[in-house]
Amino acid sequence: MNTSGRQIEIPALYMRGGTSKGVFFLPQDLPADAARRDAVLLRVAGSPDPYGKQIDGMGAATSSTSKVVIVGKSARPDCDVDYWFGQVAIGQPLVDWSGNCGNLTAAVGPFAIHRGLVQAPADGVATIRIWQANIQRRIIAQVPMRDGQVQELGDFELDGVTFPAAEIPLTFLDPGAGGDAQGGGMFPTGRAIDELSVPGVGSIEATLIDAGNPAVLVDAAALGLTGTESQARINGDAPLLARMELIRAHAAVAMGAARTAEEATATRQHTPKLAFFGPPASYVASSGSAVDAAAIDIAARIMSMGQLHHAMTGTGAVAIAAAAAVPGTIVSRLLGGARDALCFGHASGRLRVGAQARQQEGHWEVTKVTLSRSARRLMAGTVFVPAALLGDQA
Repeated sequence: MNTSGRQIEIPALYMRGGTSKGVFFLPQDLPADAARRDAVLLRVAGSPDPYGKQIDGMGAATSSTSKVVIVGKSARPDCDVDYWFGQVAIGQPLVDWSGNCGNLTAAVGPFAIHRGLVQAPADGVATIRIWQANIQRRIIAQVPMRDGQVQELGDFELDGVTFPAAEIPLTFLDPGAGGDAQGGGMFPTGRAIDELSVPGVGSIEATLIDAGNPAVLVDAAALGLTGTESQARINGDAPLLARMELIRAHAAVAMGAARTAEEATATRQHTPKLAFFGPPASYVASSGSAVDAAAIDIAARIMSMGQLHHAMTGTGAVAIAAAAAVPGTIVSRLLGGARDALCFGHASGRLRVGAQARQQEGHWEVTKVTLSRSARRLMAGTVFVPAALLGDQA
């Protein structure tokens, strides 16, 4: 049957979670075949777009807004829902399922309630146990309820989000356990700091950590930076971006996440993420407000899909908290020692995180990381895609 001139509707919910937003789906509303599913999701986002704008889709031309989420009931006895996250490349035909989005994690619990996947109390707090299927980890979300509805509005302020909303505390359980990097532990190489030899860059120290998502943590000074840079400063420097991608790609190989640096750049763009840090210093956030050096413990910036993130990724915050809690990492070294709670400055303001760590048989383990985000429904309904993408299923 010729379906080239017809569109089909797919139920979806468009949501903000933390400082990101994306399109949320139930698994049964998407093709079961992975290649066909990804083709549909690319079209939903408006990718690949050589113009870099995603005009013909729901994406908004940044890594923070070119995202898709699938949430379904879990068969695991210790979880309520399974959550898959896809980072949609803007200019390439790629949906990267290699890692989590910590920001959109905040919207998973509310989505599960809105779609009737879980039971929630009429008033109080709904505890949603989430299985993050990409990285095989458990996350607990505390979703506020009022009069039988998810409480979305409130007075919790999150730097990087314009309007206040209701607070959703998140607990990432055993964020450094498992993972797909070599060794399966929080430090894939078994070391808190590695010396990377990067062609075209030279030797650079880095903490290679798999907590929340695989991440590469470096001292900003090693890049000639301070950790207080703006998006315009970083994203407008093409040679710097190229150097940072070389570091990230070679770190991915060292972590066992890719066979070659070229493979990491081509197919593993979402993870690992590169973050850099500096000592506390005053700067002006992207909103124009001042961040005082006395109000932060460390300055932090993180890269996402080749660009400086406008705030901080949720999983980046998890990695920072985990690294801060362990002696000898780049982060704890800059902090002057390990600590279980800190406030770091990012491009849009500040964020507080906490972690619990312990040493087990000579190895450090982080048992949980806590942080708060918020979430809100932006639109409910259906998205349209060409029926030809589904072939015989249309």
